[in-house]
Amino acid sequence: MSTLSLQAFQDQVSELLLRHRSLIDVLSKTGQAGASVNRAVSKAITECGCIELHATKQKYAPESDIAQSKGLLETHVEGELCENCKEVISSELGRNLFYMSALCNLLDINMEEVVNHESQKCSTLGMFNLS
Repeated sequence: MSTLSLQAFQDQVSELLLRHRSLIDVLSKTGQAGASVNRAVSKAITECGCIELHATKQKYAPESDIAQSKGLLETHVEGELCENCKEVISSELGRNLFYMSALCNLLDINMEEVVNHESQKCSTLGMFNLS
């Protein structure tokens, strides 16, 4: 299985996107796709039950160093996604990427450059990156 580059994916989306060429349409579809990801994760918790959410206040000690603090922080997720929920969430994430790519195309933004810039920012700022 070959790995598709972000640029190749962005080009593919550009060729396929016929119906939603308006920036307003793509913005609304991007928001809808994000909401669908959230809904699919929520269903994994509330309908399937393969994962559970146990959210509590994070146990962060100001006197701890960064490595110790990272070990204390929790995801609040217990369990693992079943194959069905993983497939549904992956599909929704894919749709989210599709519309994000469409948005990049309409605004003449290169996704690979965005990812590279963000990666460089993460490398430079390290633990101080607030994204």
